[in-house]
Amino acid sequence: MSSVNVAVSAIVNAPATVVYPILADYRNHHPNILPKAYFTGLEVEEGGTGAGTVFRSGMQVMGQEQSFRMRVTEPEPGRVLAETDLETGLVTKFIVEPRGPEQSEVTFDTTFEPRPGLKGWVERLFVPNYLRRVYKAELKQLDEYASQHKEVVHD
Repeated sequence: MSSVNVAVSAIVNAPATVVYPILADYRNHHPNILPKAYFTGLEVEEGGTGAGTVFRSGMQVMGQEQSFRMRVTEPEPGRVLAETDLETGLVTKFIVEPRGPEQSEVTFDTTFEPRPGLKGWVERLFVPNYLRRVYKAELKQLDEYASQHKEVVHD
């Protein structure tokens, strides 16, 4: 089976030098951009900022809680942050592009391999739309949070 890719982008009303550190700080800032309607917390196991961070989190997916354990890398520090699920190999990239002095374009881009059989068929059918809904809510929350915390976050 081929992989599935889901990407959602939005303009965030804060410079990239504010947005990227929010995404990279899994102890103090990143948990604040996770919509509570979808996410059930975030617990840092190792590190806490950027590459080398390992964390556990959970999501409500179609009425069931899914837990995952992720390792963070920085393929392009200051621009691309990636989370890889240590069990499934699912990868979510956070891509931050400057758009003038006061804005950024942020893309959440996830690639995963659906399971074989009927479960995989269901994942292909429902997960992309679900993730788009989650990412739109998360990007909205990121925009609000970054707009309010420009003076707190430093690169």
